[in-house]
Amino acid sequence: MATPPSSSAVREARESFGRRLREIRKDSGLTARALSALAGWHESKCSKIESGTRPPSFDDIRAYAEHCGVPHLANDLIDTARGIDGMYVEWCQLERSGLRRAQESVLPVWERTLRYRTYSSWLIPGPVQTEAYIRALLTSIRDRRQLIDDVEEAVRVRLDKQHIVHEGNHRFSIILEESALRYRIGGVETMAGQLGHLLTVSTLPSVSLGVIPLTADRSGLWPVEGFFLFDDAQANVELISAHLTIVQRHEIGLYADTFTTLAEQAVYGAGARSLITQAIDALG
Repeated sequence: MATPPSSSAVREARESFGRRLREIRKDSGLTARALSALAGWHESKCSKIESGTRPPSFDDIRAYAEHCGVPHLANDLIDTARGIDGMYVEWCQLERSGLRRAQESVLPVWERTLRYRTYSSWLIPGPVQTEAYIRALLTSIRDRRQLIDDVEEAVRVRLDKQHIVHEGNHRFSIILEESALRYRIGGVETMAGQLGHLLTVSTLPSVSLGVIPLTADRSGLWPVEGFFLFDDAQANVELISAHLTIVQRHEIGLYADTFTTLAEQAVYGAGARSLITQAIDALG
C-alpha cells in the first residue's frame, strides 16, 4: 500500500493503528526484533509500522496476527487499514471512472445518516441544489479536470439522492455564508432558480437553514473550509486536490464545535429569507 498524502487525520489514524498493533505484539510476549525475525523483515520495519511512519501492507497485517497468535483478528485489522487508506482520496483517483461513479461512492453514508450538518462559504450544498445548478457545477468540474463526459448521469444520481430531504426522519442543518448566495454559478437564470428553490426548501420541516450575513462580526470565527458532518460518525471536507474523510473522534468534535459556533452567527427564518431575496434582487 502506498503512503498517502500528508494530512493530520490520516497521520493520526495511522499512529492509532500502529499503537493497536504494538499492543497486540506486546500481549503476545514478542519483542519488535523477535516479530521482525519471524516475519522475515528488516529489524526496523516493526518499529516503523507501530509508530505510524510506515503503513503496513495487508500481508504485513496478516503476519502480525499470525505470529502474535491472533489470526482471527486479521480481517478486522485489514478492514481498519483499508478504511484509513480511504480517508484521503485524490480527485483524479475518485473520478477516474467519471463523475457518476464519484457521486455513487457517497450514497451509502448518505443513506444511513440521520442528522446532517453542512457548512458552506462558496456553494449551495448538494441536498438543496437544483438540477440546473448541479449541471453547471459538474460541467465545470468535468472541463477543469478533463474527465469523461458523463455529466447527465451524474446529475441524475445527485438528484435521486435528494429523496432523503423529503422522506424518513432525516434532519438537515445547513449554514451558509451570505457569499454563497452571491456567487453566480451557471448564470443569472440558473442562480435565480437556485435561490428560489432555497426559499422553498427552507420551509421544509426536515431543513434548518441559517445564513451568516456579510455584516456579521467575525472576530471570534471567520469563514473556514466547507464541510459535511454525518451524524457524529464522519466529517467530509472537499479540498482542491482531494476528498478528505475524517473519522477520528476528536477531529469530528472540532468540526462539530465549529459548526455550533458558526450556527450562532447565522440568522434564520425571516432573516435568512430576507438575505436570499436580496441576493435574487441583486441578479437584476
